[in-house]
Amino acid sequence: MNATVPKVTVQRLPVYLRCLEGLSPGQEHVSSDQLAQLAGVNSAKVRKDLSYLGSFGVRGVGYDVEHLRFQIRIALGLEEDWSVVIVGIGNLGRALANYAGFGDRGFNIVGLFDADPAKVGTKVDGLAIESLKNLERSVRSKKASIGLVTTPAAAAQETADVLAAAGIRSILNFAPTVITAPDGVYIRRVDLSTELQVLSFYLHRRRSD
Repeated sequence: MNATVPKVTVQRLPVYLRCLEGLSPGQEHVSSDQLAQLAGVNSAKVRKDLSYLGSFGVRGVGYDVEHLRFQIRIALGLEEDWSVVIVGIGNLGRALANYAGFGDRGFNIVGLFDADPAKVGTKVDGLAIESLKNLERSVRSKKASIGLVTTPAAAAQETADVLAAAGIRSILNFAPTVITAPDGVYIRRVDLSTELQVLSFYLHRRRSD
């Protein structure tokens, strides 16, 4: 695999994987045209993206579905399990902790943390919520690699700092604010309100046409 895979390609790889997993059972090959239609992109983009993983498409035949699925999983690091902690067990944090789909894809929730003493010791999906005071020690002992930040905005940066200090190297930030992290710590932001505003833009534009 080419080590310099563009960020936009990395963002599309999970989409391709989901499309492959949704194909009819028994389908052995998929063309770039079919995969492009399922993923909502053009076929040239599909071929370019997949070329970063290697040359295994056959002209006139397409891609072997199982092999392509395997190669994408390898590229995304999904052939190994990742330990995940969630900080901030409000409605969103609780929903994420209860989501069974993470485990199916190799992301194991191993720790839940909250600042509210009333929540500490209670369980979500069989996992006890721990105090924030235990965060750094617990992250190290559980050898967690990924942290989900679902705290209020005011607490997000401090939470990210503690996660980074504890050895977390990837943070998914759901808090409605921008956070920073030291070099070597990768942050992605999921802002639901921003996504709704983008949808609002297109709705408004359509009504104005």
